[in-house]
Amino acid sequence: MSGHSKWATTKHRKAAQDKKRAALFSKLSKAITVAAKSGGEPNPDNNAGLAAAIAKAKTYSLPKDKIEGAIQKAFGGSDGVEYEEVIYEGYGPSGVAILVEALTDNRNRTAADVRSIFTRVGGNLGATGSVGFQFERKGQIVVPKAEGLDEDELLLIVADAGGEDMEVSDTDFLVFTAPSDVMAVNSALEVAGITVKGAELIMEPTSTTQVPVSDAKKVLNLVDALEDSDDVQSVYHTLELTDELAAALEE
Repeated sequence: MSGHSKWATTKHRKAAQDKKRAALFSKLSKAITVAAKSGGEPNPDNNAGLAAAIAKAKTYSLPKDKIEGAIQKAFGGSDGVEYEEVIYEGYGPSGVAILVEALTDNRNRTAADVRSIFTRVGGNLGATGSVGFQFERKGQIVVPKAEGLDEDELLLIVADAGGEDMEVSDTDFLVFTAPSDVMAVNSALEVAGITVKGAELIMEPTSTTQVPVSDAKKVLNLVDALEDSDDVQSVYHTLELTDELAAALEE
């Protein structure tokens, strides 16, 4: 396990999601409902998927009453809507792999929407399994940098708690864990008095693809368009977010 510098892959995604708070809250609530139902347990202490969904929702300041309402909906069935998880795989410009996680009550509608976005914004929707092997499920915990927080000390706490890796961005430490360990490591950090900004389950690329800035911007435009879809929960990609690209995006 080692700490190393890398421009955070969540930086661009969160900036895009924060533009549309109401839509984001709806997506977070839907994810909580599905996690609660699929885990068969309304108590996050006994449902790791639900705990991660709640932790992610809190990262974006989803109100407590909305979190509780989303959990109740999983077992009350008040709206009669059944959501299912669907994954779409495809390619963006320069062959960058794109993985899309969606929650839908109408597979045909969502598939048509996702396919249309890929075609319109310069990508190609692929078959199941076409790019999924380039990603692996991980837990991710975001720890904001703070005065007095030593990187080596944090790395030691993470390792002792069962964490696998840590990356450093300009503003945060990104802690990576096995999916089943994310909440245990999160708790260990909190017990140690370390502020945690959020925790969630993500799909981490096993390798990245570096492309010219012009094509990288096209890839990120595709990611933005996919994230704007009501049914899409998360979009992951293998684009290498270089310092050059970060500077170009901030211009």
